[in-house]
Amino acid sequence: MTATRPADFTRPGTSLLAHIPQHDAIKLTRGGNQALIVLDEQVYQLRITRAGKLILTK
Repeated sequence: MTATRPADFTRPGTSLLAHIPQHDAIKLTRGGNQALIVLDEQVYQLRITRAGKLILTK
């Protein structure tokens, strides 16, 4: 059995990435360097380092 792609992804020039939600880390942290993200009652900390990297910890 061969998997088929949805019609949107078979058109030339259509990027899979264009269909993934994007969020600005600066907006998530409201201009700071930390934000809390909740998933199924679990709290994760998103942190922007001084080097501009993202760290997500539980």
